Amino acid sequence: MFERVLSFLRDLPASSGTHANTDDPRVAAAALLYHVMNADGVRQDVEWERFKAVLAQSYSISGAELEALAAAGERADNEAIDLYAFTSVLKRHLDADGRKAFIGLMWEIVYADGELHELEDNTVWRVAELIGVERHDRVEARRKAAAQAPGARGTSSDE
Repeated sequence: MFERVLSFLRDLPASSGTHANTDDPRVAAAALLYHVMNADGVRQDVEWERFKAVLAQSYSISGAELEALAAAGERADNEAIDLYAFTSVLKRHLDADGRKAFIGLMWEIVYADGELHELEDNTVWRVAELIGVERHDRVEARRKAAAQAPGARGTSSDE
């Protein structure tokens, strides 16, 4: 499933204008991933590196193009009033499996530092609700991400 979402994300159209905007599904995805990374108020280097690695893998980009997408996601998140602008774009562009896989990517970012903070958990829950990912799929994606994160700690009310 992870390969399917990576393939899908690679195929999403890039913004046609010179400035990326929140209607661009790539920027929307980057903004949500950036948002969950900062949900606990602490951005650690390991989280930033995982964020950029997920973008690089998802879109087969590197260098200046990667830096531009990461910066666009950060800027979009910082300017956003809520998450709906981003989630509505992804809901239009991703099928059900793609939305589930995207939640898996969010959990990868959450567990990059080996810890689950309640604000990160809440953010993933809200995004999952907004894009139509069922509770059991969200919990399963979290379980998989936690299992792949050595030394991961934290629990949630979902279990």
